[in-house]
Amino acid sequence: MSVSDQELKEFRTEVSAWMQENNPADPGFLLPQTFMEVGDERQLEFLREWQYKVWAAGYLGMAWPREYGGGGLDTVFQSVADQEMRRHGVPICFNVIGLGWAGPLINDIGTEQEKAKYLKGILTAEDIWCQGFSEPDNGSDLGNAQTRAVRDGDEYVLNGQKIWTTMGNFARYMILLARTNTETARKYDGLSYFLSPMEVPGIETRPIRKITGEFGFTETFFTDARIPADCLMGEEGQGWRIAMQTLQYERGAEAGAAGGLAMVRVTVDDMIAQLDGVQRDGEPLLRDPVVRDQLVQAIMEEKALALGDKRAQVAPLTTDYPGSLPLSHKLRATEMTRRMRQLAIGLQGAEGGLYVGDAEARQGGFWQRAYFNSFSATIGGGTSQVQANIVAEHILGLPK
Repeated sequence: MSVSDQELKEFRTEVSAWMQENNPADPGFLLPQTFMEVGDERQLEFLREWQYKVWAAGYLGMAWPREYGGGGLDTVFQSVADQEMRRHGVPICFNVIGLGWAGPLINDIGTEQEKAKYLKGILTAEDIWCQGFSEPDNGSDLGNAQTRAVRDGDEYVLNGQKIWTTMGNFARYMILLARTNTETARKYDGLSYFLSPMEVPGIETRPIRKITGEFGFTETFFTDARIPADCLMGEEGQGWRIAMQTLQYERGAEAGAAGGLAMVRVTVDDMIAQLDGVQRDGEPLLRDPVVRDQLVQAIMEEKALALGDKRAQVAPLTTDYPGSLPLSHKLRATEMTRRMRQLAIGLQGAEGGLYVGDAEARQGGFWQRAYFNSFSATIGGGTSQVQANIVAEHILGLPK
């Protein structure tokens, strides 16, 4: 059923009023800028309550099936709700691995039992999800994952280690890639995919402190941990295919996310606003022609990203390189974000060397913290180097 412009206009007004009325006050402690910085119980409970409130109001999971906690509406309504969340600067919906990766995957290929068991808890934030893909000894070679899952009757026994497990210490479930067969000719064919519980004996997490001083990532250790055999998604040996589908959601090349804000979004306009009052050689910085040129370049790149997203939705405009815009979006967007935040710090002059906690830091050190945090997005979901290879091989047809 098509949605009229009038319906969307009225809905936008409704959402805007709700966000304005319900946007929570400053809690008095530092909130995460992204879902990768949830480091303590105060932050967790604040964000859990906020996500539940957004869902209960009907503004999260709007396109997911009603029978599993969603709204059963056209995706355009969620897009409007997300736009209003961003415009009103509300907190993030932190359960991103569930909302954006595990949930869409289960919606698309999960059994009815899996949908009934997992989807609503993702939306309400009762069930936090984490991801068990990366391993310390294999870097970006995900296909060489060595964590073992050995079938033993009605259970699988897990042994191994994962790293960069975002919110692993808070999670109830993990999307887990593990090796069930070591004898296959192709390493990829020995991998299987699990919707694994985290609260079982033999699974231990250890927080990792980041350069910002914050936590959010963990290492996860599996030592003879037993999980039910029905945690296997699909069949044994299908893990690589399912993992690649998961990464399509993570990289933004597939739709289906429940919505909400995954991170505090800042624009070039926000950067320009924070530079008001900065002087260089006794003159306003924003009058400097070199600085103005740098800002115009940033504006152009930001606008190009936005227009590219719109173009990707119009099939006749992408026939030259089908899929190129979604597949390259993660690379383009994360690198642009990093460069823009680096520019924001550089243009602060000597103040750019200050950080959170320094009394003279601009906006409390927001941009410095944002810059350091931006690196995690250039690594997660495939590093920028891996993403460049994907673009080269799968879009441009260049040799490996």
